[in-house]
Amino acid sequence: MLKLSEKTDGNGNYTGKDQKRMIDLKDSREKIDAIDQEIVRLFEERMAVAEQVAEYKIQTGKPVLDIAREQEKLARLTAMAHDPENALGIRELFRQVMSTSRRRQYQILTKHGIGEDRNYEVVDELPKEGATVVFQGVEGAYSYAAMQAYFPENIHSFHVKTWKDAIEEILEGRADYAVLPIENSTAGIVSDIYDLLTDYEDVYIVGEQIIRCAHVLMGLPGTDLSKVQRVYSHEQALMQCGDFLDMHPAWERIPLENTAVAAKRVHKEKDSASVAIASTQAAGAYGLCILAEHIYNNENNSTRFVIVSRKRRFEKSAGKVSICFEVRHETGTLYSVLSHIIYNGLNMSKIESRPIPKKNWQYRFFVDFDGNLEDGAVKNALRGIRQEASYMRVFGNYRTGEQKK
Repeated sequence: MLKLSEKTDGNGNYTGKDQKRMIDLKDSREKIDAIDQEIVRLFEERMAVAEQVAEYKIQTGKPVLDIAREQEKLARLTAMAHDPENALGIRELFRQVMSTSRRRQYQILTKHGIGEDRNYEVVDELPKEGATVVFQGVEGAYSYAAMQAYFPENIHSFHVKTWKDAIEEILEGRADYAVLPIENSTAGIVSDIYDLLTDYEDVYIVGEQIIRCAHVLMGLPGTDLSKVQRVYSHEQALMQCGDFLDMHPAWERIPLENTAVAAKRVHKEKDSASVAIASTQAAGAYGLCILAEHIYNNENNSTRFVIVSRKRRFEKSAGKVSICFEVRHETGTLYSVLSHIIYNGLNMSKIESRPIPKKNWQYRFFVDFDGNLEDGAVKNALRGIRQEASYMRVFGNYRTGEQKK
């Protein structure tokens, strides 16, 4: 093994073989810089040609994406590799180049206003005064609290038993808006709501409200916790209070439609062996005593509610877009679709997936990102996603909700 003094001179400079290695590395880096410079030149030349292609497609109405041609071209370029180990790299490189070329073409189509989706109304503010609003559950439910936080006092409201019923009420014209829980900070998404929004294509998200869920344990006056046999609540609330309930393993956990219904049931049964997990408002509404507070696992436990309408109407100040899409069951298709959000400089705040019915191991994706439907970047992204996904739908464009306690 060489000593340090044998590898360097008195000034610490490498000598002999080590000096040659340093010279070779410098030379190699200079060659790479020159090659990269040429790649940049050729890339810009290619993008200029792509713009000409976009102009041609505007005149002829041809789609930007031609899957068969791209696959054929990728196969041909991959076959050109002299070193088999470079084949996959070449395929990935040109997949990216083609994807970037398509996105540039979409931008040009958007600039010309080709095929824009203008099937929506933009308003300064949603018409809330005197509106009729439906929510699932009963008074005292968190959906009821979300409705109170989002809407003014002079509205007409009524409740229904299920979320599906709420959607059908607005579709039938008996309500202007419905309030639906879509996500909890502890338990995650309310998957049934995502499925309903997909099934009912004539409803749109027009607003959002966040409510802090400070669950409490409640029961009849004089209830003895040592004699409790069962606890009622919504299944997510039972999960959100799992640590507390684990301290009472003998209690049967019985899920109901929502937390307020659980409180109502304890009130109706008049059985001190039954308790409920719900809000303090629900305890007051049904004359129950609070037996334990701060029983939730997460101090910041909150639920996000969406306000849906049958009218495709968005506020000018809307800053969040919610979409869903499906992609071909092929390598790289999900990345290709999401790249439109990245390329247009949009911040994706959420992505979820749900199984597609009758298509084993295939999934529908739900994405939220920042932006307004009138923004050029959003138009570009949605155009690209719509063209390259096998299915896409905009759920809505709305203001990010403020949290209310």
